[in-house]
Amino acid sequence: MRLEVDNAAVGYGPRTVLEGVSFTLEGGDIGCLLGPSAAGKTTLLRAIAGFEPLQRGSIRADGQVLTGDGVQVSPERRQIGMVFQDHALLPHLSVLDNVRFGLFRQPRRQADARAREMLELVGLADTAQRHPHELSGGQQQRVALARALAPQPRLVLLDEPFSSLDPDLRERLALDVRAALKHAGVGALLVTHSQIEAFAMADRIGVIGDGRLQQWARAYDLYHRPASRFVADFVGEGAFLPANILGEGRIATAFGEATARNLAEALGSQVEVLLRPDDVIHDDDAPVQAQIVHRHFRGAQFLYTLRLDSGHLVQSLVPSHHDHAIGQRIGIRLDLEHVIVFARADGDAGATRGS
Repeated sequence: MRLEVDNAAVGYGPRTVLEGVSFTLEGGDIGCLLGPSAAGKTTLLRAIAGFEPLQRGSIRADGQVLTGDGVQVSPERRQIGMVFQDHALLPHLSVLDNVRFGLFRQPRRQADARAREMLELVGLADTAQRHPHELSGGQQQRVALARALAPQPRLVLLDEPFSSLDPDLRERLALDVRAALKHAGVGALLVTHSQIEAFAMADRIGVIGDGRLQQWARAYDLYHRPASRFVADFVGEGAFLPANILGEGRIATAFGEATARNLAEALGSQVEVLLRPDDVIHDDDAPVQAQIVHRHFRGAQFLYTLRLDSGHLVQSLVPSHHDHAIGQRIGIRLDLEHVIVFARADGDAGATRGS
């Protein structure tokens, strides 16, 4: 199912939460609406499901209008499955009966076969006769997914599906759910505020903030080519460093003059450069040194927060066998593959980027 959201506005009564939202999710792809709490993500998801009206704009599925132009197709006629944050499993029914719940119009034998097929798909075939309270939170979430897939929907919507789970389980389950959806050939749209879940599951991610869809892109592009200051701040880690663009791929920063590949900017422009931790390289022979003010051990790497002599803070990912103490000074240099710069004048949030 190809989902098209065109210039959509959603809200509560007269209050608009999101304005001018447009994106396309291709059939079989998994998309994600990523943003802070109360940004309007769930409201938009409910509008796609048919539970909330649009204030303006339209929603189409394979070219058919679901909402807009005077049309409001009811939720049960949209062929869209929904996985809720709290799973919404019926405690008095077995796992098999929960999955079979949406198949009441089918003959019993056919419904049983389909429900068992979906439990097999999510790796829970041996739990068919158990009850929800006998399962872990991750298993309950997979049962909810199996139930949503059983009626063969054209699209599945997932509203913060992993929020109640331990952080260590979320990424692993997100990968399992992605694999199940891809195997079933069903597209999905996920709502979350967790970048880990978004990166693990989604083919396309829409970052929502400040009342609009800031960018709809691959995770790689959100990280390396953010379209706005909001996206640059929200996705990944990094720091902004004042710089002057000298031309011919050269910039002047607190590091001194550096080479910046893929840079196309006006000579002398005063900007801020977005530096990701992988742009700042630990190099004992580098002429620039910085003081370690914080360190975060990540197993294979340390994430060091460093203070330059100018007072600016940057971050660097360093292999963990380089075990340096807080307060120690280390050599660092820039290695800028993609340069993202933001105008400094009047706090302008617009981004100019090399591509």
